Amino acid sequence: MKLLLPRRISSQWTNALRAAGRREIGGVLLGEFVEPGTFKIAEITIQRGGGTFCHFVRDPKLHEKAIERFFERTGHNYERFNYLGEWHSHPSFSTRPSPSDIRSMYRIVSDPTVGANFAALVVVRLASRSALDMSACVFRFGHAVEEVRICAEHAVSKMNERKSRAWIRALRKCSQFNILSRWSE
Repeated sequence: MKLLLPRRISSQWTNALRAAGRREIGGVLLGEFVEPGTFKIAEITIQRGGGTFCHFVRDPKLHEKAIERFFERTGHNYERFNYLGEWHSHPSFSTRPSPSDIRSMYRIVSDPTVGANFAALVVVRLASRSALDMSACVFRFGHAVEEVRICAEHAVSKMNERKSRAWIRALRKCSQFNILSRWSE
């Protein structure tokens, strides 16, 4: 699986992480299906409360309205636009998901009332004043955690325009993020 990261989402994260300092923050990922195995992060919600320097708990009620508005704006076209997953920050630690993060995500995909076939988790922090360090993985009920590639959306657009030479540059831009190698539960 691959996630496309638009610049505006990257900027939202950078600004929110700067404002939060050493406190964990998080929210929901709302996505757009691009092609099989590829999703664009279309919107994020940001919950600024509920976190400490080492823990974050998302309050679902704080995100309901934003999710409803997203579905209204996208014409309730759930096959193309839908809940993609969760995100939160690890300002003081590695962007590797914690055992608690992994348990939380498996609870989401195993809950029949949620109805999610999968859920992505992005863990993000500031590597410098403006550079993001992040990891992403996908959870499916009954399957092991899988790594997800995150690519800057503009890098992929350029790749489609210029094919072979742009492919190399796009791969370099994708590697601007510190994506984790495989891990086990």
